[in-house]
Amino acid sequence: MEKVEVKGDGIHPLFKYLTEGRSGLFTNTVKWNFTKFLISREGRIVNRFPPQKSPMSLEEDVKNILRG
Repeated sequence: MEKVEVKGDGIHPLFKYLTEGRSGLFTNTVKWNFTKFLISREGRIVNRFPPQKSPMSLEEDVKNILRG
């Protein structure tokens, strides 16, 4: 684990993948720490959640992904 860039010219490839074509409110960039991404077993981005969304509130979304 290390600190990485989440936007700008030095964006880490993972965050480039997570944000390309996936709309935040007005831009595709990560606006603040703790933005959450739900990713399927196949690596497909299923959903994106704002920092204010509690991780515990994602339980049903995660269960649905795990069920397939």
